[in-house]
Amino acid sequence: MATGSVSLTKAMWRGFLGKCPNCGEGHMFGRFLKVADSCDHCGEELFHQRADDFPAYLVMVVVGHLVVPAILAVETAYAPAVWLQLAVWLPVTLIASLALLQPTKGAIVGLQWQLGMHGFEAGKLRRDAGALVLVKANTPHAA
Repeated sequence: MATGSVSLTKAMWRGFLGKCPNCGEGHMFGRFLKVADSCDHCGEELFHQRADDFPAYLVMVVVGHLVVPAILAVETAYAPAVWLQLAVWLPVTLIASLALLQPTKGAIVGLQWQLGMHGFEAGKLRRDAGALVLVKANTPHAA
């Protein structure tokens, strides 16, 4: 179980790895892109997420910025046949897109969870209140 506050970077990294942004142990996804209703380790509710099309958009931007310059460089340097370009770059684009889609969605869900977006507000308030109690409990009392 997680104690204290989880940083934005850590929550997004845990999501990128497909783990619960709260504890980093449980699995975020029940299927390829279906976020589990709750963490199977700590019970944190994850069904509030509203990633929608944003992960797909980010993946298209990243893959496009990597693949298009490579295509242009190969075309300029070697001028291979069109069929060869298609045979190479279509699978590269597909594999890269599929490989990045779930991690990107996980990172977006981690971002939403940590910032308390959409239905995650109550959980964030609960976490912040718990962190505040921990800080108050650890401060020395004046005599």
